[in-house]
Amino acid sequence: MMAPSSSAPLLFLLLRILLILHLCLLSQQQQQQQQQQADEASSLHPVDAAALLDIRRSLRDLAGSDFFSTWDFSASSGPCASFAGVVCSPDDDSPPFLRVVVLTLGSGLADSPGLTGALPPSLGDLAGLRLLSLSGNLISGPVPPSLAGLPDLHTLDLGDNRLGGPIPAPLLLPSSPSLKVLILAGNGDLSGEIPPEFSASQLLHLDLSRNRLSGGIPQLPSTLRYLSLSANSMSGPLDAAFSGAAAPLLPDLSYLDLSSNAFAGPVPPALFALPSLSSLFLQRNNLSGQLDVPPPPQGAPPPPWAVVDLSHNALSGEVPGALAGAGSLYVNNNRLSGAVPEDVARSVFAGRMTTFYAQHNFLTAFPAPPLPVPDSVALCLSYNCMPLPTPATAAGCPASAGPLPSRPPYQCRTTAAGGDA
Repeated sequence: MMAPSSSAPLLFLLLRILLILHLCLLSQQQQQQQQQQADEASSLHPVDAAALLDIRRSLRDLAGSDFFSTWDFSASSGPCASFAGVVCSPDDDSPPFLRVVVLTLGSGLADSPGLTGALPPSLGDLAGLRLLSLSGNLISGPVPPSLAGLPDLHTLDLGDNRLGGPIPAPLLLPSSPSLKVLILAGNGDLSGEIPPEFSASQLLHLDLSRNRLSGGIPQLPSTLRYLSLSANSMSGPLDAAFSGAAAPLLPDLSYLDLSSNAFAGPVPPALFALPSLSSLFLQRNNLSGQLDVPPPPQGAPPPPWAVVDLSHNALSGEVPGALAGAGSLYVNNNRLSGAVPEDVARSVFAGRMTTFYAQHNFLTAFPAPPLPVPDSVALCLSYNCMPLPTPATAAGCPASAGPLPSRPPYQCRTTAAGGDA
């Protein structure tokens, strides 16, 4: 009988070794793949990296600023971990990358006095961006139209810079449905008109104040809660935006500032019927006609506005008693006449209305105060067609009211006869 071959155990051993080597190789490949995925998940998307590099080339620190000192593109930690003002988040792509979701540059960060330069179009390449804030710098040039193409952008704040030219229309149109907060205030040279299609926008907060916008106000989007167009060159009547049908279409508008423009015509009564309106600023326009403020329902108190400022216009007629609920009421420097309503006076004496400026009108009477005017109340009735009831009715006057307690009698006689004073 022949002895068993001695090669069988050796072959079995070789097979075991090969199997172990194969398993080790698979494990190593799996580890390398996992490490690669981890590296990719922690690295910035190359498009975003290129956009940040372009931003760095386009903007620079003002003298004394070191905001960009952390923007070292050769650092191993990467922009998301070390760049000031940059916040990243993983995307949903495969393989996953980090995308820039928040970009806050310049003033207010790292003790920076601000940045200068121009905004590059590549800002529109940051596809994951949700918040972009570059306020309080000295950035000039146009607003890049590419910003309107960012699909997830919620807040855009470019206020208080030196931007100029027209506002890209798509930013004010429904083509930017994710954009809810747009602040371009205080740039000085932004121009153009608000397009009629603005009514279909989804904005909640719009501040375009202190620019050179022209034209009128179109119908407003029903989503608006805050609107400031003050200190522009806008004109025309307010009826188009605030007709009688506007009140139910603007259920959440709480802050409206149209001051320091050239709006003309009457103040639409529908403005005072907006259900959420708390602060209304219409001062320093060319508004005229009588104030028509709808009275509250029977037995209901007047709406509790925080501030109503109608000063420095050409409004006539009497002070509406329905404004007695305002915490601060400014009707000074108009052509109002008649007696101040008792409801307004009672609100002043009770301290509910903490400011009532009615100087430089043609008012003829103010109810005698049953109590001293509270120290917390600023009351000014000077330069009207009546003797001041008490010194306290002029004690709260600003310096601009002037030293004269009442108008000259001839001005009051001319106004009573229907002439101009």
